[in-house]
Amino acid sequence: MKFPCRLDKFVSHIQELPRSKVKIGIKKGLAVVNGVTISKADYSVGQDDLVEWDQTPLVYLGKRYYMLNKPTGYVCANQDDLHPTVFELLDEHNLKDFHVAGRLDLDTTGLVLITNDGDWSHQITSPKKQKYKTYLVETQEALTEEALEQLRQGVALHNEKSLTQPAIAEQLDKYALRLSICEGKYHQVKRMLAAVGNKVVELHRENVAGIELDTKLAAGEYRLLSDTEVNIINAR
Repeated sequence: MKFPCRLDKFVSHIQELPRSKVKIGIKKGLAVVNGVTISKADYSVGQDDLVEWDQTPLVYLGKRYYMLNKPTGYVCANQDDLHPTVFELLDEHNLKDFHVAGRLDLDTTGLVLITNDGDWSHQITSPKKQKYKTYLVETQEALTEEALEQLRQGVALHNEKSLTQPAIAEQLDKYALRLSICEGKYHQVKRMLAAVGNKVVELHRENVAGIELDTKLAAGEYRLLSDTEVNIINAR
């Protein structure tokens, strides 16, 4: 929301009410700004104004940033007809203004960043920004040094003209690796492992652009990012 803005727009946004209903309420004297009853819907409201609606103070929380530990079975979308969405795990207001900064597949778990700051999320998702995402990958077949080296050099994905950009691949055990990539192609990690003759069994994202998933968050839990975490995006 940009300030200054119309009173009816502000109340509608915070209260999640139709603008037509808000206009009727304003005419009835339900809106008070800085202690004065306002009867005009187009009254200009500033960010520091104290607005009450039907004797209830309204608070605009501004830009917000959350990290969620995504469980399996949830899609990273605002709405979906077949599956529950990650937004159903958030007990927050005005979620219609929020979006996921870097989606995960239905069966992939781990770090999801959710915000209402489009410029901030662009820093994460734009290929030009070269922000790494790190995944823990469990594979069906044993990993070979040859396959790991291919991932580090870049592999040819099905129906893609160019190789993937070089990845950081660290073998953790016979069937597990930590993989960091700075692209976001469709099903990229799964397709990369398929390109080296393997298959992903489990996939978990633990880091996005330097922001680590909080290990205290159980699957399905979330929290606000700290100022330090928010600013990591612009610092890198």
